[in-house]
Amino acid sequence: MTFCDGIEVESLVQREAMMRHPFVLGIGDGSLSKERFRHFITQDYVYLIDYARCLAMGTVKAPDLETMSWFGVAVDHILNTEMELHRSYCADLGITINELESTRHAPTTYSYTSYLLRVAQIGSFGELIAALVPCIWGYWKVGEMLAEVGEPQDAPHYADWIRMYAGDESRIVALEARSICDRTAENAGQPELDAMREAYITCTRYERAFWQMAWDLEEWPA
Repeated sequence: MTFCDGIEVESLVQREAMMRHPFVLGIGDGSLSKERFRHFITQDYVYLIDYARCLAMGTVKAPDLETMSWFGVAVDHILNTEMELHRSYCADLGITINELESTRHAPTTYSYTSYLLRVAQIGSFGELIAALVPCIWGYWKVGEMLAEVGEPQDAPHYADWIRMYAGDESRIVALEARSICDRTAENAGQPELDAMREAYITCTRYERAFWQMAWDLEEWPA
């Protein structure tokens, strides 16, 4: 069993809760309110800015040129493909670029991205890739599951979202990220393995919390 396989078994309760989350199921059947989707998209946009910064740090910490190249491509995909889709959603929802760019992190988003940035700055390469995998892997698994059920007929934005995360590009990136993480774990000593496990489990919990944040329309207290 690989490192990631083992952690996924250990995190099965979290993963199953995400797959059954009402926000995820609402995207799948088209019943999710526009208000919740709007909150999710704007929060995911500011999350992705920090996530891209963490991927960029991966190019600095990567142990070889091939891995550096992978991180560089991943940064480009986030900044020029995934975030562009978010901008198009927001335009259709009546959110201007200025409004989007001035979005304030919700408490959960702030906590999650702060943790990722901390790992990116002071953690090892192994800890960083372990922290990044749960997001990449989780969104592909959600997209794959929803695509197997079938796209919602009367919710084109949700159908587009499902197509993006269920697509071949997302699948390949997810599998490559796990492969990098597993290879790193194979050569890691016990202290780094422990740090990688903690980072992976922590970010899996944050992924679940992020869906709940969107569902709850979480904001800072007035």
